Amino acid sequence: MKSFKNLLTYFILFTFLFQPLFLKAQTLNTNPILTPWAQKVDSNAPHQEYPRPQMVRENWINLNGQWDYAILEKGQDNPTQFQGKITVPFPVESYLSGVMKPVGAEKELWYKKTLNIANKDRKGKVLLHFGAVDWEAEVFVNGKSAGIHRGGYDPFSFDITGLLIRSQQQEITVRVWDPTDDGPQPRGKQINRPRSIWYTPVTGIWQTVWLEFVPETYISALKITPDWDNGEFLVETEGVLNSGQFTLEVKALDGDQLLAETYGRLGKGVSLSIPNPKSWSPDDPHLYDFEINLKRGNRVIDQVKSYGALRKISIGHDANGMQVMELNEEALFQYGPLDQGWWPDGLYTAPTDEALAFDIIKTKEMGFNMIRKHVKVEPARWYYHCDKLGMLVWQDMPSGDMGNVWESKPGIYRKGLDKERTPESEMIFKTEWKAIMDAFHHFPSIVVWVPFNEAWGQFKTKEITEWTQAYDPTRLVNSASGGNFELEGNKITGDIFDVHNYPDPVMPSPDLFGKVNVLVLGEYGGLGMPIEGHTWQDKDNWGYQSFKTEEELLARYERLIVDLKALIPLGLAAAVYTQTTDVEIETNGLMTYDRKVIKFPVDVLRKLHMELYEVK
Repeated sequence: MKSFKNLLTYFILFTFLFQPLFLKAQTLNTNPILTPWAQKVDSNAPHQEYPRPQMVRENWINLNGQWDYAILEKGQDNPTQFQGKITVPFPVESYLSGVMKPVGAEKELWYKKTLNIANKDRKGKVLLHFGAVDWEAEVFVNGKSAGIHRGGYDPFSFDITGLLIRSQQQEITVRVWDPTDDGPQPRGKQINRPRSIWYTPVTGIWQTVWLEFVPETYISALKITPDWDNGEFLVETEGVLNSGQFTLEVKALDGDQLLAETYGRLGKGVSLSIPNPKSWSPDDPHLYDFEINLKRGNRVIDQVKSYGALRKISIGHDANGMQVMELNEEALFQYGPLDQGWWPDGLYTAPTDEALAFDIIKTKEMGFNMIRKHVKVEPARWYYHCDKLGMLVWQDMPSGDMGNVWESKPGIYRKGLDKERTPESEMIFKTEWKAIMDAFHHFPSIVVWVPFNEAWGQFKTKEITEWTQAYDPTRLVNSASGGNFELEGNKITGDIFDVHNYPDPVMPSPDLFGKVNVLVLGEYGGLGMPIEGHTWQDKDNWGYQSFKTEEELLARYERLIVDLKALIPLGLAAAVYTQTTDVEIETNGLMTYDRKVIKFPVDVLRKLHMELYEVK
């Protein structure tokens, strides 16, 4: 009977999620519910925080705020006429952008901003940074192309020094093309015809735009890797050098106390040994500060500041020989919500930095110790908040070029065939996955990389997984969360065997794989409850299993936790509950989409979850 129910569940989900693409396109929701932070947004100066906490400089200008915009047919020249104002960095489809218009594959979105750059800031080089632009962006400065970037989730920059004109007034123009699900590029949950678990498209600039002023010789990249076993940090730098002799000075501090200091060269890694090292963990998220100076003689030419944490994620074994995840060589059951990172007023972009941190803070208060960031990559500041608060992160690669599905087998969900992608599609995926791993390597909160979710565009699983493991051996790799699994002898490729099941908790067969893979439940739950006045639409909202009262919802969740606890002694190492908030028509969140209602008593959740970490 249980097998029949599972098959019926997957049939319903398949028919629900993969409806024919000739459905009539929906218009954008132009009257969405709003979060408490929407009214705090200054449309002339939103998101004023320094956007790159892992590598901080003092001399910079935030370019968020009012830009001109135009939506034109694809292929047109740089426009001379614009259609209005848009608030950057909110996507053009969002309420907070002030525009709320669709774009699509047949059109391009253009931005323009005129700004002044003082002569004092032009003594060295001027770098133009974009936190993220979805998807293809060509940047022009004073009418000349600075370059093209393709990738909706990784930061990029251009040296625009040579494109500046004598006048202090400069003009920046950006052309954006984003085909959403009409193209093969990574796009996560975005779809041109939003429905069920697929959401409103996000086009254009959706993270902070900023100028940075650096000297002719400067530090261009910084990579800090903890070596927990030896109580050390490896600090690697890249830079742009002119002629002359330069020395790199690296300092590690704990508050105001200087702990370690060493010297080296740009492009050469240096190690700093920390006396009496303190480990980072969810219970004690201790961070060290770093100061990196590029010096000529005794003179500091360039300086960046950063931070790091000593932590180690690894695989161990319990008393029965089952694989477990260890943090700092201690077994830790990891439990967290599936976090989509969507906002009713800003879509991909949180209204404010306070809002960005809010979900993490509430997740922590509820007693979770992990978040699975689901097929989306957040701004750097989100991971910074996780680092500071002590929240473990499983980071998904955003999905794209979908179409293949998985098949059910007894005790294991396995694949028929990986998707056959075009060479262009493969290259787009590989290029952006590497760029994401490079950009977010810094953050100690990230402990698991997840290249694929289910069978969503999954291809060359073994190759991608093994490359990911080799490229970053400091983290675990979950090859395909709930997806098609590649067998290598008697084990799943990668470190983790991860199944999905709604609503009840299950686990992969411990008899088959428990001693060769970490066994996790990558998605379960999905208990839904729409709350009037706090939903994306008035009716036809849904959850995997729906309830009408908070008492019924809590009682069902408590039964899920009882069942989940019973799996831990059998070898279950982690679980992910769907999900942090409602998202559009999905009402299976711990909180409503507008974050105004928490559907569960926080103290009760915390008590339930703390019991999970005590199970042996």
